[in-house]
Amino acid sequence: MHSEVNGILAALFPRCCVLCGLAAGRWSLCAGCWADLPWIRTPCVRCGGPLAGTDAAPAGAADVCNHCAISWTAVDRAWSALVYEYPVDRLVTQAKFQARAECASVLGESLGIYLRRLRNLGSLAAPDWILPVPLHPSRLATRGFNQALEIAQPVSRCLRIPIRVSGCARVRNTVEQTALTGTARRRNLRGAFRVSAGLSGQHIAIVDDVLTTGSTVEALAAALREGGAASVQVWSVARTVRRER
Repeated sequence: MHSEVNGILAALFPRCCVLCGLAAGRWSLCAGCWADLPWIRTPCVRCGGPLAGTDAAPAGAADVCNHCAISWTAVDRAWSALVYEYPVDRLVTQAKFQARAECASVLGESLGIYLRRLRNLGSLAAPDWILPVPLHPSRLATRGFNQALEIAQPVSRCLRIPIRVSGCARVRNTVEQTALTGTARRRNLRGAFRVSAGLSGQHIAIVDDVLTTGSTVEALAAALREGGAASVQVWSVARTVRRER
């Protein structure tokens, strides 16, 4: 019933594309802008970044990228839908720092569509529930919303997997990670998350906007593992890519 109502509303009041302004129907982007997004078609099995020279290959190939610098102990697998470049970087900035809900919808819809395709291909192991990366209460109060939660909601609808936000909290108000090195990021996040609910045997997917060094999700995954989680995977909208000089 809910999907039928959404279809009727989309027909009567079509959305405008967030990027170009053309009619977009039920989605936040028009068909042309969807096609032009920098999709990751063949991801590294470790970090989720794109494998060089494999743009035409189907998603899910089992290989590791040449420049993968991520060494995780708590994360089982990472998936990213898009490369962090224009227009994805613009959408992330506007969603995160300008509170533009329509941009967060684009990001969440992109990730949901990408993951649904992987599941249909048999490449994605479905978790029991989705955990948006928590914000510290003071930062949440300042920002007014958690962009990871806004992204996770379309993903949850697309995959029909529930979101859970209770039982895991950010207990240290860490500084922004953007300007920090990998070592400084790991030090910054030490003891940042606390799990209060028993997670014995549960399979969890962490949702975040951008995956860079992986320090945040590794720290969160470690806390979930300590709480008893059987597996932790990471779903991020975008992956930063180191370019050849």
